[in-house]
Amino acid sequence: MPPSFSFSSGSPASSSAAGPTPVFADVVAELRAAGCVFAEDEARLLLEAADTPDRLATLVRRRADGLPLEHLLGWAEFCGLRIAVGPGVFVPRRRTEFLAGRAAGLARPGSVVVDLCCGSGAVAAAVAEAVPDVVLHAADVEASAVHWARHNVTTRGGRVHRGDLYGALPAELRGRVDVLVVNAPYVPTGSLGLMPPEARDHEPRVALDGGADGLDVQRRVAAGAPDWLAPGGSLLIETGERQSAGTLAAMTAAGLDARVESCAELWATVVVGTLGDGGPDS
Repeated sequence: MPPSFSFSSGSPASSSAAGPTPVFADVVAELRAAGCVFAEDEARLLLEAADTPDRLATLVRRRADGLPLEHLLGWAEFCGLRIAVGPGVFVPRRRTEFLAGRAAGLARPGSVVVDLCCGSGAVAAAVAEAVPDVVLHAADVEASAVHWARHNVTTRGGRVHRGDLYGALPAELRGRVDVLVVNAPYVPTGSLGLMPPEARDHEPRVALDGGADGLDVQRRVAAGAPDWLAPGGSLLIETGERQSAGTLAAMTAAGLDARVESCAELWATVVVGTLGDGGPDS
């Protein structure tokens, strides 16, 4: 039977001076029973999102059924921004804030920045917020990702393209990209079944599956990067800690000067490859 909630005093407030309301406690209990680790935090967000008891009951039921919290709210927090997301799109992870921060650190006003395999466009949006007047492009092969990226990127002056990797980009960007930032899928195919249900069942497989060792898409990105980077431009790829040697090798094989950077706090690993000032043949 679906849960039933009644707002006290006509409001779904999660707490009061006397402590948590019965509604809040009931929502927390329902979420905990469903296995939600951060039940209290999720309850507060669902209460804020619901304007009627029926709406609250629907949100709690759908979350208990395993739908991603962010898809229910319509947004995901990323680098202090509310990134619009919805059913069928990859939800940006907190660890990817490290990738966005490193990309922003390399960009300057006027830099051409491309977010490849952009998903919702969260990284592109974060870079645009951090660095004014960048020339911003984002691209993804998946239709739902392009839909949501347009919400997040075009409102910040960028352009969004659909297609397979570099095939999505305007030809005039060839050899002009200063910062190429990529969160390509890097989960090994055999490990997909170990992912949390909200990712495994509700995010597109194309955004998760990186092939046998997780590096199939990364290798394609690295191999094509020298043709698109400006002299001195950088490619940044998020990867797994155990996969970083393979990502590094792919960049080195493409002729980039590459290094591994990591953030222990976010459990994040990024490989950065820079093209020589002489271009692809330097």
